Parts: sequence; C-alpha cells; structure tokens
Amino acid sequence: MSDNCHHLEGKVAIVTAATKGIGLAIAERLLAEGASVVIGKKESNKVAGIAGHIENTDDQQKLVHFTLQKFGKINVLVNNHGINLRFGHILKVSDQVWDKLFEVNVKAGFQMTKLVAPHIAKEGGGSIVFNSSLSAYKSQAGIAAYGITKTALIGLTRALAMGLAKDNIRVNGIAPGLIKTEMSRPYWEGGEEMEKGLIESQDIALGRLGVPEDCAGTVAYLASEDSSYITGETIIITGGVQARL
Repeated sequence: MSDNCHHLEGKVAIVTAATKGIGLAIAERLLAEGASVVIGKKESNKVAGIAGHIENTDDQQKLVHFTLQKFGKINVLVNNHGINLRFGHILKVSDQVWDKLFEVNVKAGFQMTKLVAPHIAKEGGGSIVFNSSLSAYKSQAGIAAYGITKTALIGLTRALAMGLAKDNIRVNGIAPGLIKTEMSRPYWEGGEEMEKGLIESQDIALGRLGVPEDCAGTVAYLASEDSSYITGETIIITGGVQARL
C-alpha cells in the first residue's frame, strides 16, 4: 500500500468485531486510507469504540447512535462479525448452536444493515461489506454449519445490493480462505510441518496461508469509490484455492 493513499478521506466507517484478526486489520487499513473508524473498545482521535454484543439489538442501536454522536454521519459499514461454536459432523449440531450461528453470522448483519443503510443514504450513498468465507462455496468437514451461514450471507449480499442500489449504496462481500487468526488456530498451530501439509492439502496455489492484512486491502477497495461500479459481488481471498467457476 502506498503511504499517500487516502481513498477514504473524510468517510466514517463502522467495523464490527474489530478488536483482533481480520476485523482489526480492516479497521487499521480503513484508518490508513483516511477514514474515521468506529469499532469495539479502542479509541484515538480517529478511532472510537463501544463495547457490546453484535447480536443484541440494543447494542446495535447504541453502536449506530455512538457513531452519529461522535462523527455525525456514516458512509461505510463492514459486517465482519462471525462465530463458529462447534467442530464436528453437521448432524451433531444442536438446535441451540444452529440458531446461535444464524443469529450472529446472518441475522445480526441484516439488522445492522437495516439500521445503518438510511444514514448512508442520507450521505448520497456508500458501501456495505460482509465477511463471508470460502466455506460458503466449498463445504469443509467439521465446520459445515458455519459454512451454511456464510452461504446465506452471499444471498443476503446479492439481495441487499439490488434493494439498496436506488440509494447508491453498494453491497459486496469477501470470502476469505484459511487466514491465520484465532478462529482458525486449530488448523495451523501445529508448527511449520503442519502448516506445509495444510497448504498442500488445501491446494493453496500461492504456497502460504493468508494473514488478516490480505483481506483488509480488498475491503478498503470495496469501501472506496474505486469500486463504484461493483455491487452484489463476493470476492474470494484464498491464495488460489479453486472454489467456483
């Protein structure tokens, strides 16, 4: 990234689940691009935060209200949040876990979008980005239920893109592959040999696992006017793993 790229100068962005991993990398990149950013728990002159649970509607409203009070507007929403509560066979997933996965991974982003979209529209348009997953396209053993929620996000992204186009709000997504975060740690924490085997078994063409910053640049692009004619798309970030035609 060039040191003098400020494609989001003057913009205000909300990034959910941004205290670590992909969310933190996204928040830092948007900040570097000139945006003011609202996340959870961290503050500086251009970064503000508020703690809460993303699936809680009261906390969602507090986050939006806090952003408007602090910065006066919203231009960008990044629905980065997501959980995976269980590794195992899909038929072993309890109703409680199933419901929680959809509540956090799908419903919360929809609710946040409903709250934020009118404010983005008031500014003449902007961008909303969802964090899906390679698992949305390529079902993986042990995390199939998680993958199904991420497939739902792709459908939600397309539907919202059509519904919000009249307000000049673009809605897109990213679908990361195996990125080195705390959530994916069980896959790669066994050392260099395990990591090498994982790269081979996953057929990662670029020969390495991803890092959060690999996702952040794509989100910054989708949030900026550089992608002004792109909506309803989900960009796969996998290092070359083949997942669709």
